[in-house]
Amino acid sequence: MSFFEHLEELRWKLIKAIIGIVLGMIVCWVFIDWIVVQVLLKPVTDINAALPPGHAPFHLQNLKPFGQLFLYMQVALIGGVVISVPNILYQIWAFIAPGLLPGERKYIRAIVFFSSFCFLAGVAFAYFVMLPAALSFFATFGTPTIENNIAINEYMNFVISVMLSAGIVFELPMVSWFLSRLGILTPKFMRHYRRHAIVVIFILAAALTPGTDPVSQVLLAIPLMGLYEISILVSAWASRKREESLAS
Repeated sequence: MSFFEHLEELRWKLIKAIIGIVLGMIVCWVFIDWIVVQVLLKPVTDINAALPPGHAPFHLQNLKPFGQLFLYMQVALIGGVVISVPNILYQIWAFIAPGLLPGERKYIRAIVFFSSFCFLAGVAFAYFVMLPAALSFFATFGTPTIENNIAINEYMNFVISVMLSAGIVFELPMVSWFLSRLGILTPKFMRHYRRHAIVVIFILAAALTPGTDPVSQVLLAIPLMGLYEISILVSAWASRKREESLAS
């Protein structure tokens, strides 16, 4: 394929990915009230219900005209992206596939499945572990004299950014597999720089978590260190498969 043919192929992959996002947005808009109330607002509702006496509960406020409308549109857009993650990843890998070895192309569906699983596992980890711990820390820290009145857009930005950040960093094993298959990354390199990687992990966790919340940073850094160890095993397996493919 020529350069312009590659651009045309990329354009169609992007169009298909955008169509998937739009369809996901439509599905989310149909269930938007349930998503907002029963999913995104549930962590703060549960924290308020479980607060011991003497601690100020969270009060979420809309401070802008049409604030709830824009909030619902944001939730529908992000939800559409999350729902269409398998399709987005498939379009990415389908574009990359011509550059892979023939024996590697048969793994595309498996790669898409595990990449989607890793992303959704990160989102689930953030929702069920990171958010409750962080919100509980916020609610019980400080004096009850100061009320926890939070703008709804600030709360939603916090929730969404934590979940998306966790979803992205949970892709580390798949990134390790891909780079190892290309021969760029080796398990020996990862083991040698393990201590350096731990420092980078904490810096990355601090950069990805919103604000200066130490609880979210630590809760994101801990699974990242586990994912790094898993990535070493994945890299070793991918490097071995690459050597076998080149030998044959």
